[in-house]
Amino acid sequence: MIRALIIDDEQEGRNTLVNMLSSFCKNVEIVGMAEDVKSGLLAIEKEKPELVFLDIHMPDGTGFDLLQQIPEVNFKVVFVTAFDQYAMKAIKFSALDYILKPAEPEQLIDAVAKLKQHPSDFGMISKQISTLFRNKNGFERITLPTFEGLRFIVLKDIIRCEADNNYTNFFLSSGEKVLVTRTLKEYDETLSGLDFIRVHQSHLVNSKYIDRYIKGDGGSIIMTDGSNVEVSRRRKEDFLKKMAES
Repeated sequence: MIRALIIDDEQEGRNTLVNMLSSFCKNVEIVGMAEDVKSGLLAIEKEKPELVFLDIHMPDGTGFDLLQQIPEVNFKVVFVTAFDQYAMKAIKFSALDYILKPAEPEQLIDAVAKLKQHPSDFGMISKQISTLFRNKNGFERITLPTFEGLRFIVLKDIIRCEADNNYTNFFLSSGEKVLVTRTLKEYDETLSGLDFIRVHQSHLVNSKYIDRYIKGDGGSIIMTDGSNVEVSRRRKEDFLKKMAES
């Protein structure tokens, strides 16, 4: 059984999670509940859970604030939050799990299944949370799940991303290629609003590394590492507009 703690300021939210876990995740045992940062910290110290379902916005602070007050995080975390664009992006950058309110059984089942698939590596979890904190004032690092584990990459070192079926290849300024076990679509959403531009169904590029554009039906881009990236016809106008604005 996985010993779990729920920290959420809404009674309804806590009850919903308890009911869904009892119905769909029989391997999870709720050992306690808390309603804010202060009571959450006390509950974690007392119950020593293996898993914490953690709300982001609470009366006396955020779930991020709670984690910062724990010297060594030795439990897994699943954030439970209403839609918050910045918080969601920070969580995705750290490759941590989350459930959107109102919680749906499918999301919960998927989050718990992921935890079962990966053994507890608290050193790695601490690095993920460290990435979360480092990105609070601006996104600098991203956590990439690979077949071997997690890679922590400085954002400015990414030249481009290329789809590989349901995976994504990250090409770095060091010349290294990293195969990541998530889709390009997910990274398009995660990196939106930064220096990255989706120029093709299979390509996402860092505009800082674009050397030149070659005209054509859609055209193509030559990156500073010499790679040639195709621009699709339907994305050409948006790409050129973004480059003109940058």
